[in-house]
Amino acid sequence: MREGLISAGFILVFIGMILIIAGTMSGMFRSKDTEVRGGGVVLIGPIPIIFGTDSESVKTIIILAIVLIIAAYLFFSRLAR
Repeated sequence: MREGLISAGFILVFIGMILIIAGTMSGMFRSKDTEVRGGGVVLIGPIPIIFGTDSESVKTIIILAIVLIIAAYLFFSRLAR
């Protein structure tokens, strides 16, 4: 079972790398007058540090951080049983 999880992890990382490369390539062919928005979150334990370029990105990142914290809590609380 452990070997299957390791293989699945490698496959997911490989698919993620392909998606990043495909997204970068498709972005090269778009028009130059587009607006870039973005944001990110750094989780240090249960404390999120959130940053972004505009308020809409920050709101989305806050929602995603809350979902991630809840998912991690549920995962680790089941793992401890």
